[in-house]
Amino acid sequence: MLRTIRSRLDSWQNKISDESVEVPENTTAKKVDGKLSWYFAGGFVAFWSLLFFAVVIPLFYRLPTPLTMQDAGKNVFIAERAYNNLYTLSNIGTKLTGSEENEVEAVKFVLNELQSIKSVLLTDYFDFEYEISQATGGFPYSTTLNFYKGVQNIVAKLSPKNSTSENYLLINSHFDSKPYTNSAGDAGFMIVTMLEVLRVIATTKQPIENPLVFLFNGAEEGMLQASHGFVTSHKWAPHCKAVLNLDAGGSGGRDILFQSGPNHPWLVGYYKKYIKYPFATTMAEEIFQSGIIPSDTDFRQFNAYGNIPGLDMAQCINGFIYHTKYDNIDVIPLGSFQNTGDNVLSLVRGLANATELQNTKDESTGHAVFFDFLGIYFFHYTNTTGKVLNFGISITVFALVSISMWRMSVDSDQSVRHVIRWFSLVFVIQITSFVLALVFPILVAYAMDGFGRSMTYYSTPLLIIGLYVCPSLIGLTLPITIYYTRQSNDKLSKPHHLQLALHSQAIILAILCIVVQASGFRSAYIFAIPLIFYVISLALNLLTTLHDRGYAWSALLKASQIVPFLYSSYIIYLFIVVLTPMGGRSGSASNRDLFIAVLAAVGTILSLGFMAPLISTLRRPRVVLYALLATTLVSIILAGSTYLGFPYRPMTSGQRVAYLQVRNMFYEYDGTLSKDESGYLFSFQDRRGASPFKGTNVNLTGLVDIKSKCETDMMCGMPLYDYRYYQHRLSLKWLPRSEPIVPPGEMKLELLNKTIVNSTTARYQFQLSGSSHMSLFFQTYTDVKIINWSFVNSYLRTAQPYHVYLTYGIDDSPYNFSVDISKPDGDFNVPAFQLGASAHFIGHPGDDEAERYVASFPIYSILAQWPAIYKRYIF
Repeated sequence: MLRTIRSRLDSWQNKISDESVEVPENTTAKKVDGKLSWYFAGGFVAFWSLLFFAVVIPLFYRLPTPLTMQDAGKNVFIAERAYNNLYTLSNIGTKLTGSEENEVEAVKFVLNELQSIKSVLLTDYFDFEYEISQATGGFPYSTTLNFYKGVQNIVAKLSPKNSTSENYLLINSHFDSKPYTNSAGDAGFMIVTMLEVLRVIATTKQPIENPLVFLFNGAEEGMLQASHGFVTSHKWAPHCKAVLNLDAGGSGGRDILFQSGPNHPWLVGYYKKYIKYPFATTMAEEIFQSGIIPSDTDFRQFNAYGNIPGLDMAQCINGFIYHTKYDNIDVIPLGSFQNTGDNVLSLVRGLANATELQNTKDESTGHAVFFDFLGIYFFHYTNTTGKVLNFGISITVFALVSISMWRMSVDSDQSVRHVIRWFSLVFVIQITSFVLALVFPILVAYAMDGFGRSMTYYSTPLLIIGLYVCPSLIGLTLPITIYYTRQSNDKLSKPHHLQLALHSQAIILAILCIVVQASGFRSAYIFAIPLIFYVISLALNLLTTLHDRGYAWSALLKASQIVPFLYSSYIIYLFIVVLTPMGGRSGSASNRDLFIAVLAAVGTILSLGFMAPLISTLRRPRVVLYALLATTLVSIILAGSTYLGFPYRPMTSGQRVAYLQVRNMFYEYDGTLSKDESGYLFSFQDRRGASPFKGTNVNLTGLVDIKSKCETDMMCGMPLYDYRYYQHRLSLKWLPRSEPIVPPGEMKLELLNKTIVNSTTARYQFQLSGSSHMSLFFQTYTDVKIINWSFVNSYLRTAQPYHVYLTYGIDDSPYNFSVDISKPDGDFNVPAFQLGASAHFIGHPGDDEAERYVASFPIYSILAQWPAIYKRYIF
């Protein structure tokens, strides 16, 4: 391959040289050596590494000094008090919707705190009221119809004394939790933050113009139910003009603004004005809304069903413990409370006085572009401004590169046409470098996955440097190194050739900036940042003689790329920190190594894309290439054959394993039981699937796919828990069990009545009772349609089978529902439809055999398992 590249380079160079303008010997371009010894590469690497590890990393994790109870009289957010409240709340345990912990104990905790705040309220300045409300309703969500009843919201309103304002600011978070977690981070942390913010505002003589509504919702984890109930039915919801939504995708660290608006850039303006510790990026917003991230927040409900614009902020560090038993208060530093508390307090005060709340419709002027720089400064501007900036800087690149090539022609006594020909060749080489910088890390990711060694960086993130960053650097430097080693044209100096390579890099980024912006993505700014600073250095070089003095121009170039390096490495590191743990809960069908490989490659290109070609200023650049290759090979060996590459560690980064203890019972049209089976239904949460259990005590003998069941049975004949189980159904595994599973509770589906409505329509009335989390599955036979039912009719327009996900909160009464069936021939004495019902007994351990099976899993396993029963009927 190398011989082919070299031979083609030689032929291209000879062709260009033959067509070049002949000049006298005494006027040929000056030969400039000026190269450094190869060992200076060590200092070069050390400098950029120092910038990353000594500047980027400390600033990324920086937290303010927490305030203690000794500061309580200063009318400021007290981290220690919030910490103490979280200690109490998280010690309640798992707060699953429908459980006593959630519906009674957590509610009692919040109410007690609200009463405590009311007792110290400055009554001369504020009016304060709060209440508990219950909500019942439903809405389509992903592939399911999400139906809920009796979910609880605790709503508190703090108003200026005798206020007549009907424009409220809503602040929301949730206190319920996923199964088997104390949910200290998600989102108990935000609940106690809201309580402390409310306390400070209510006890401080600092006026607010508009009422504040604090929504403590008790059902978010079951697909955003309580927020839907509030926004569609609560008396204060129509007056809420903006929302500040607080959630978590991790625990500890700083809070990030990752969604805004939509189409309300004034909100980002208030964020800039009032936020104390900025941490935000438009890129996070676009990635989150693309669906890549397997999470959602109440922000969706306020936008979709209330048309309420706002800001969505969350904890995002240490996602390894998100939704696990390790989400405890111990992992949250006090400084994190202070960081989020100061931010939320200041932002709430600012938004409470926003004149824009009077008529938010008039403020809907488009999207905003926003990002912080190392947590030090926050930038924001409208999308329109972003277009002008991105297109403007890209056009400037083309202009300055053209001027630079003209200067090269003058300095070298060559025609501009000759320089352009050389630039065309170098541009093709630089495109090759760009492509290889992306392809090499992807190839490594594919290879590691192919050998069953995916996620090797999961617990050892430094491996990312060797596995993906170094191959990307090889891709960036290999073609250029070969070119400069082989090229022998003395009519255009080597420094000018190197400038052409850098110009090519700038042109590529400019084209990307234009294309990405034209496609409607505001994240195009990440390409504009390195371009802006390259333009600055190029302009200064052109305004002086540095442009034509050997490698003198490189000093300004290196200096100009410090800021882009800091930002690009900072933003890419953020996404690697956030997305790496998500690979542990994205399902076995998804190779998340590709995401990390691409991120690392993009980060390398943006951070070092203008630095990598400078390898050619060294006398033996191949030594650097050998070092990069050796680092890659050593990393692959360490990742593939040592404990460093094993993904899981107890407590800090465990393997998530979800499975159900299933009892399936199939009843035919005449009521006879045709099938009764028991087993474990596995939903492996990461790419490695069941492979980590080889050689352990976990017995997976007989584990099979359920693909064949999915082809013959409605909903695979399984109690698929939620939409994620349905989406991953083809990768689910079934492990039969000989001893029948006896569910710890009852589920009863009863046909109460069957009525012939007219010649083609029959109505079936049912009653269902059971656990707090159940599902109904419907599938009709040929020529039969469901035309009406007790649930949301708009969902009937989706494809069958229908999945109705049922959750109750404080109201555990049976579900009574009806289904209207249409059949053209009007014969309802034959089977018309299948109806499946499942009940999930979350929190119950199961029988003795199930307990023994749980005990067989390794210490690094994080289990989410419970008994479930599924009954299929034909009516």
